[in-house]
Amino acid sequence: MRLSVVLALCALPVAALALDTDRGSVTVTAVATGLDQPWGVAPLPDGGMLVTERGGRLVLIKDGRSNRVVGVPRVADSGQGGLLDITLAQDFARTRTLFLTYSKQQSGGAGTALAAAELSADGRRLSNLRDLFVASPGGNGGRHFGSRVVEAPDGTLFVTIGDRGDRPSAQDRGLHNGSIVRVSRDGTVPGDNPFVGQPGVRPEIWSYGHRNPQGAGLDGRGTLWTAEHGARGGDEVNQIKKGANYGWPVISYGVHYSGGEIGEGTSKSGMEQPAHYWDPSIAPSGLLIYQGDMFPEWRGDMFVGSLKFDYISRLEVSGAQAREVEQIRGPQTERVRDIVEDADGSILFISVGEGAIYRITR
Repeated sequence: MRLSVVLALCALPVAALALDTDRGSVTVTAVATGLDQPWGVAPLPDGGMLVTERGGRLVLIKDGRSNRVVGVPRVADSGQGGLLDITLAQDFARTRTLFLTYSKQQSGGAGTALAAAELSADGRRLSNLRDLFVASPGGNGGRHFGSRVVEAPDGTLFVTIGDRGDRPSAQDRGLHNGSIVRVSRDGTVPGDNPFVGQPGVRPEIWSYGHRNPQGAGLDGRGTLWTAEHGARGGDEVNQIKKGANYGWPVISYGVHYSGGEIGEGTSKSGMEQPAHYWDPSIAPSGLLIYQGDMFPEWRGDMFVGSLKFDYISRLEVSGAQAREVEQIRGPQTERVRDIVEDADGSILFISVGEGAIYRITR
């Protein structure tokens, strides 16, 4: 267990470092170090933050110290699975509700699950833990769980799910694999989901044909965007539309790791084109569309972390299209897993390679 290491290292003073960007120099400061495979970060209203570690720990970081939060779900810690994303409910200040995604052990292996719980006033424990959604069926492979959770303006929850390494399943709407699902906060299926009432189709599905979406966020209009892992090339940014098919594995701008062609090419009628794609792959994880006041020149821009090339991609968004315009990199951007906006407009990001949380400010 690494908790003692976290407690020791988080208390150490860390010098702020300058990082050059196309819009001028910014300051990057470590707010936590010594973390073990951090995956998701959620800033708290009181200035602290919660961080998931993939092995199954939830950590409260506040006032330069870290404490383990008890009451988290038991996770299937295998491959890419474990304790994954965390998001605070829009009404967290009143209800103390938060949402977690994790890999849940099932009879058929493990599947992506969404849980809700309430955080105690001191931030040390979760209560009333309950699953709102569990993907079906489970799989034995340890790959492609997704898995981001985003609360829409109407209070419904979007959860991204990968194809679990079973490529054709992303086109099978009788499975949750390779889909983005939408459920209500009590776990029920909203009546306006696109496939409600269709025989043989999972009613939670909002969109499908996804490979492994590990980044997701809302723009200023409340529209959902995702960043998705391709194979060898073909990593994508997608603007998510109700009921749409995003093509995997029928169309892709990448190739198989063997070098073989994927599916039928790069386009097909009835399948969506990406808003942006990377070739070679950057291994995208974490997506933020900035809305804050600290960096007004970035407002409306998209930020996506790269796990492969160790940078933060800044993309300009125009309508349903996005274009990478800058790669923000420094010694702190080693394997960027998550990136979120804090209440003051500063930007937090996770460096898995550093086992750290960093904050970008003026």
